[in-house]
Amino acid sequence: MKTITIEGQLRSEFGKKATRQARSEGQVPCVIYGGAETVSFSAPATAFKNLVYTPDFQIAEIKVGSKSYKCVLKDKQFDTVTDELAHVDFMELVEDKPVAVTLPIRITGQSEGVKAGGKLVVKMKTLKVKALPKYLRENIEVNIDNLQLNANIRVEDVVAENIEILNSPRIPIASVVMTRQLRQEEAAEGKKK
Repeated sequence: MKTITIEGQLRSEFGKKATRQARSEGQVPCVIYGGAETVSFSAPATAFKNLVYTPDFQIAEIKVGSKSYKCVLKDKQFDTVTDELAHVDFMELVEDKPVAVTLPIRITGQSEGVKAGGKLVVKMKTLKVKALPKYLRENIEVNIDNLQLNANIRVEDVVAENIEILNSPRIPIASVVMTRQLRQEEAAEGKKK
């Protein structure tokens, strides 16, 4: 599992004025919650680049003062005018406490339907899951080897050990649809008979 290290300074002043001052110095106000205590800190905006602007799921190791916290990114806010990162919320990972996160889906295999001339349509890129921190992983693999033409793989078809999937089970993740060329070929064959 990828881990990004972020070093921050504890925030002693709060409110609009202090927050505005921190942002003007290139700092992003942040908060860590979910553990024994709530920690407010700020860190340079550049430290979040590899964590915020990526589709990958990563764990953040945040060093504030002499303490270190293992966290997951929970929420991020951007400035409505400048589109710069304005605030970040982290949830501390506690060993025996399940956490809800969004994991990317990784499609693997070669679909039977695609080999027959169909087109693969991916309808979901992420799954909302709940698991203990030790079972979290970078992505959830979905194998499409047995996916036939005009068929779907749904959320209920995903097998993930020790992970509870929170999305509705009937939502399709990927499907193989018939291409226009394949439809025309079948129509031509039907006319010949």
